[in-house]
Amino acid sequence: MNPHREGKAQFEIGEAFYRQTSQVGRDLAVLAARLERIDRGSLRVLDSMAGCGVRSLRYSLEAGADWIWANEGNPDMEAVLRHNLKPLFDAQQIKLTHNDANRVFFHCYTNRDYYDLVDVDSFGSPVPFLNTSLWATRLGGLLYLTSTDGRTATGHAGDQSLRVYAAGTRAHPSAHEQALRLIIGATQQQAATKGLGVEPVFSLFSGSVYRVMLRLLKRQRLNSQNYGFLGYCHSCGEYRTLSWNDFGRVSPCPQDGTPWVVSGPMWLGPLHDIAYLKRMRSIAESWGWRKRVKLLEIMEEEAELPPYFYKLGILGKRSNGDLPPRDELIQRLRQCGYRTGRTHLESQAIKTEANLETCVSLLVSDRSSVGTPET
Repeated sequence: MNPHREGKAQFEIGEAFYRQTSQVGRDLAVLAARLERIDRGSLRVLDSMAGCGVRSLRYSLEAGADWIWANEGNPDMEAVLRHNLKPLFDAQQIKLTHNDANRVFFHCYTNRDYYDLVDVDSFGSPVPFLNTSLWATRLGGLLYLTSTDGRTATGHAGDQSLRVYAAGTRAHPSAHEQALRLIIGATQQQAATKGLGVEPVFSLFSGSVYRVMLRLLKRQRLNSQNYGFLGYCHSCGEYRTLSWNDFGRVSPCPQDGTPWVVSGPMWLGPLHDIAYLKRMRSIAESWGWRKRVKLLEIMEEEAELPPYFYKLGILGKRSNGDLPPRDELIQRLRQCGYRTGRTHLESQAIKTEANLETCVSLLVSDRSSVGTPET
């Protein structure tokens, strides 16, 4: 059997599930973990759903983790895990178990065995593990969540979103960002029940997988400004955020009088920690990870922009004409004083604090000025 390679890791898959296209999420996790190791001087990782062990192996070889608890609920994976993680067993830096993840989290809490990074690579929604995984995370530590249930979070599964996220979801062009914000918001709410808070380190959508790295804080962060609702006008394509205080007095879309289609509640704050992304990018540059450097640059641009984006196709349709290249449009909006940037969620889209009508008016105005002969 030919071994697989990823980063510095060499491993076999056996009967375990392994998604090669999810490497980008593992790469970013390794960068974040490496920074934690540098900042703290040591790093303890709980890989609660270890699969074939590639994450545990990379946390050790590339992030420099000192101790790893690798847990895989399926005991049939023990042989492949012991094979792949042999370097960690030889160094006596690992504990391998085959338990339900929630039992592991409760064990950590009961024994005050808290971890600097808890990785929850679940299938489907991470919500069943949100409350319990917080018990295993050290205050100030990182919690890395996964969702593969895009259908529910993007508004395509009816009432399922109410059952999973206690939120209403509707489909719209920014629905993949909505999914990330639902995960952050649900975790924020669960942390608040413990008198704690979380803040996003980074949020990633890649392929069909959503991953969110959060830092656990000893103070609450949830409030009516950062945890609210997103309104979308299906007629014109405009967005707006809604707070809890807006209910009962929300006026229709000002462009055409269409009622807003509302999703939420969800996280409305930053998607990423810009300062941390810059440090991650610095390590990626030193390691020669050029693709990850480019990705992190885009994530830095989008970090603190509004919780939605405008697809270029919608802007072209609304303005009844051809569009300039994306980067030219971004530069033009910045020249007009609007914070604007790219988004990793959609290559043919922009994030901007300018509303849709402003973007459309600017495009029409620029075409008119270009087409007007000099006098």
